[in-house]
Formats: sequence, C-alpha cells, structure tokens
Amino acid sequence: MHNKHSTFSGKLGFVLSAAGASVGLGNIWRFPNLAAKYGGGIFLLIYIVLTLTFGYTMIIAETTPGRMKKKSLVEAFHTFAKPKFVSFSG
Repeated sequence: MHNKHSTFSGKLGFVLSAAGASVGLGNIWRFPNLAAKYGGGIFLLIYIVLTLTFGYTMIIAETTPGRMKKKSLVEAFHTFAKPKFVSFSG
C-alpha cells in the first residue's frame, strides 16, 4: 500500500503554518502591543531578529531529514539509524 503525502506549494506557506501552529495568532498580535506599551521596543527588535534567525534554522534542521528521505521525520530517523556496513568478525 502506497501512501501519498500532502505537500506545501511554497516555502512561505510552510513557514507561516509552522509559526502559526507553534505560537498561536493571539500571541502574535498581543505581544508587540504589550511590548510597545511598556517601553520594550529594543527587546521586541532583538526578539524578532532572534526568532527569524534561530527559528528558521531550527525549522530547516528539523525538516531536512524527512525531505531528504521523502518520509516522515520519524521514519527518516529510523533509516539513518540502520548500519550501512556489516562487519563479519569472528
């Protein structure tokens, strides 16, 4: 039985759906308003820069093995764990 997986049409759609699933839309709108209200503009700037750099890097690092093997992430890790060479010592 061959299972067909759904794919995203582009990178932007994937990044936005991953961000929305992990953060939630309410927090995305509420946090900048609270930071600006209480004088946390520089914190907000540093937060955005770190979120874009580290967040994007972690998403790519997490999805690359699955895309490379064209399987789910768990199945990809199982294929990486299999030894390629068997030594016959005796």
